[in-house]
Formats: sequence, C-alpha cells, structure tokens
Amino acid sequence: MRLILWDYERATWQYDLMVGLILAFIFLAPRAWFRDQPRVPQASRISMPAGAQGKVAFWLEAELLAAVAPEQRWSKAAEILKSRDGRKLELLGLEPVVDSDREIKGYVAFIKP
Repeated sequence: MRLILWDYERATWQYDLMVGLILAFIFLAPRAWFRDQPRVPQASRISMPAGAQGKVAFWLEAELLAAVAPEQRWSKAAEILKSRDGRKLELLGLEPVVDSDREIKGYVAFIKP
C-alpha cells in the first residue's frame, strides 16, 4: 500500500528505487508499446487521390516542388515518392494542377503500378 500511495521519505532507498524504476520505464520502454512513430513532414503533404481510373496517382503539394527548377521537377518528384514509399518507383507523368488564376496548387504524379 505504501508503494501505491508513495509514502516513502525522500533520500531513502525505497524512494530512490521507485524513481529509478520510473526513469527506466520512461527511457527503456519500446516505442511500439505506445504506437509512437517519428513524424515525417513530407508524408503529410503527399496523398493518393481516389478514382485514378486504373492508374496509380499521388497528389504532391505545391510547396514540395516550389523551389525546384522546372527541368528538375521530374527527378525531384521521383525522389520524394521513393523516399515516401521506400521502394523503386517509375514515374510515368507529372502534371501541375492550376487554379483559375493560373497559380499552381499542386502536382499529380502518375507511377507505374
């Protein structure tokens, strides 16, 4: 009962043992126990739209390719998709999606299924 109510005085061996056990649990418990995964900033800006008519397509936010020269967008998009999926993908097409003001809102990347 003293363990649950934390009824030990500071600087006693029981208190030190409890603090050590708590710290060991915090630092040694595997991430999988808490389903904690590292955040990947680019992954939240890549999605697979529904209804791609038999093609595998991904939506890439415009910010991912904004600082890339137009002639290098193809290779950069392939690199981003490869880093997201972890396997070699063959990029078949990269189409910009523009709004009525001709501003690029994103890109649709088609890959080989």
